[in-house]
Amino acid sequence: MTTITETATVPDRAQLVARATELTTLLKKNAAEGEKNRRVVEESIQALTEAGLFKLAVPKRYGGYETDMRTMLDVSKAVGYADGGTAWVLTLTNICAWLTGLFPVKAQDEVFGADPDAKVSGVLTPTSTTVKVDGGYKVTGRWYYNSGSWHATWAVMGIPITDETGAVVDQGLALIPTSEMTLEDTWFVAGMRSSGSNCLVAEDVFVPDHRIMSVPPAIEGDYPTEQLDSEALYRSAFVPILVLVLIGPQLGLGQAALDFVIDKSAKKSVAYTFFDKQRDSVAFQLQVAEAAQLLDTANLHAYRATQDIDDAATSGEYLD
Repeated sequence: MTTITETATVPDRAQLVARATELTTLLKKNAAEGEKNRRVVEESIQALTEAGLFKLAVPKRYGGYETDMRTMLDVSKAVGYADGGTAWVLTLTNICAWLTGLFPVKAQDEVFGADPDAKVSGVLTPTSTTVKVDGGYKVTGRWYYNSGSWHATWAVMGIPITDETGAVVDQGLALIPTSEMTLEDTWFVAGMRSSGSNCLVAEDVFVPDHRIMSVPPAIEGDYPTEQLDSEALYRSAFVPILVLVLIGPQLGLGQAALDFVIDKSAKKSVAYTFFDKQRDSVAFQLQVAEAAQLLDTANLHAYRATQDIDDAATSGEYLD
């Protein structure tokens, strides 16, 4: 396993959003098939990979882009405009790459040093059991709602941390190769079926200590990575970034829905009225304006929150 010490030029936010936007036609084309098969079409995954959009939160040391929260939001929004399920997988994979960047460098080397294009999924709920053994833990568990599970090579899984007596003394995250787990095809739902949020199962899997992270210190900004001084992204506040990142796909879906309604308004009548076109109705115009205002307000709140997270991370301040 090697670490890439020389980094290529990292594309800026506008370039990354442009890359995402260029994939709109392809992602829309594959959306229905993804919903039918309950997983993102491999052509879409490959296109996103080639565009570097799974590298937003991978450290530059491994050839990643190590961007910021606002960039992750804007890219996931652009992809969400084309297909919500694909955007959800992209977003969760990127934020799990960010989580991986919080682990000790030894663990990061095993993931991104071995494969700079590694994809990480995750479920933080500790639906598992652990046994303390020499050098680490034996982990057994079942983690449902694992978005992007079909495409992940690693997973960040919630675990209870136990002592030698078996007593639970802490809550943690374990970084586990998906090759050491089994995938149960459980994702049968009504919406966003292409997210492939299946169940991953571990049976007595050994996880070394360097691939275990305690959650309570992380919530306070105490991360085990040795690179905090030089990598601002991994100083971002734990809970705020995990919550806010999920907004991007929804903003994209909202804009797509609004544009769809506006486009149809030139062709669709208002039932039981004299309006042959919805767009000619003042009532319809007011409703569209209200929806657009609400969507714009949501964007502004999200942008302000991402700015707070990014500014604090850059300055070394930890948000409450």
